[in-house]
Amino acid sequence: MNLTRQLSASSSGEGGEQVNLRPLELSDASELAAAYLRNREHLEQWEPTRGDDFFTVAGQEASIRAKLGHYAAGSEVPWVVIGSRGIQGMITLTGIVRGPFQNANLGYWIDRECTGRGLASGAVAAVVGMATEELGLHRVQAATLLHNAASQAVLSRSGFDRIGVAPAYLHIAGEWQDHLLFQRVLY
Repeated sequence: MNLTRQLSASSSGEGGEQVNLRPLELSDASELAAAYLRNREHLEQWEPTRGDDFFTVAGQEASIRAKLGHYAAGSEVPWVVIGSRGIQGMITLTGIVRGPFQNANLGYWIDRECTGRGLASGAVAAVVGMATEELGLHRVQAATLLHNAASQAVLSRSGFDRIGVAPAYLHIAGEWQDHLLFQRVLY
């Protein structure tokens, strides 16, 4: 199974930076801790409240070990987005369910310095392709906070359809928040 892809990110007026999407590895802990710390304020409005330990190498090692355990069990596939500045984001399929559902949940984030360059759209498109071709999934779903217009635009560009609103869906930024739900039926 090939779960690695190359993406192209646009940069101000000049060609595109080559960016790679590859499965998360334990050796990413230090760089991932630095990326999360660098983006702590940027991400806090979109993510669960994180303790200080999360932003350390040890915290990321524990998180990665858990993610790799879920990957080995077939319920999650985590990727890192890597460019010239190192790790520039993550994208993950979680809650993979087989049998008659063949479904996964999609989540992602991009470094604040790299937003608006097509990285999220490219990463989502690549993961949707791998969800179909490599993982044999039928459907991918995603949820965004009601005010996250940028993420909603990424999902729309990637062929996701809005399917409704889920009240008090996830505990984000310290409170239960409503989310817009999206899905993409792959075949």
